[in-house]
Amino acid sequence: MVGGFWGKKLGMTQLFSDNKVVPVTVIDVSSWFITDVKTKERDGYCAVQVGRVRKRFEQETFAPAWLQDKKKFFLFVREIPVQQVAENIVIGAQADFYNLFAEGEVINVTGVTKGCGFAGVVRRHGFAGGRSSHGSMMGNRPGSIGFIGKSGKVIKGKALPGHMGVDKVTMRNLQMVKILQEQRAVAVRGSVPGKAGSLVFVRKAG
Repeated sequence: MVGGFWGKKLGMTQLFSDNKVVPVTVIDVSSWFITDVKTKERDGYCAVQVGRVRKRFEQETFAPAWLQDKKKFFLFVREIPVQQVAENIVIGAQADFYNLFAEGEVINVTGVTKGCGFAGVVRRHGFAGGRSSHGSMMGNRPGSIGFIGKSGKVIKGKALPGHMGVDKVTMRNLQMVKILQEQRAVAVRGSVPGKAGSLVFVRKAG
C-alpha cells in the first residue's frame, strides 16, 4: 500500500470546518502519473516512481513515448517508498494516491523551506542584539564567539551568520481538512514548508 503522495503547494487560504474558520494550505495533486515501479528483485528496493507532467502536456493523453524522454514531458520525477508493490499499480496510470487518505486524517508534510539568502544572527537564530540605549555600539553583531577555556578556539556548532533557508523540514501532525476532488487538490490545516509552486510530500502520521 502506498502511504503518501507528492503535490505542489499553491498557497494558503481559509475554509469553514465545523462552523469555524480554519487556515489551510492548498496542495495541487493533479497531473501525476506512474512512470516506473521499482522492485526488490530488479532494483534492490520497492518504490513507485511518479512524474508530474509539464504544463504544455497536461491536456494530452498519456503516451508510452513519454517514458522514453522523461525530462521532456515531466517537470518532476519522484519516488514513493513502499513495503510491497501492489498489483493494481500500473505504469501510465494516474497517481491518485491522495484518495487513500480521508478527511480529518492526521498527516506529516515534508518540503524544502524558502531560501532567505545570507542572514545575520538576529534573523537566523533569534538573537536579541545589543542594547539600544546608553551608547551601545554593538548593533546586531553576534558578540564574542570564543570562550575562556582555550583562547582563539570557536566551539563547533556556534550560532553565527550564514545562509538561511533551503532546509528539508517536516511539519508533523497536521490535519487533512478537505479533499477537493473537482479541483484535484487537498487542503491541509496550517502552513507547510516551501513557497508557492514548490514540491511537498504528504504521508500518514505515525
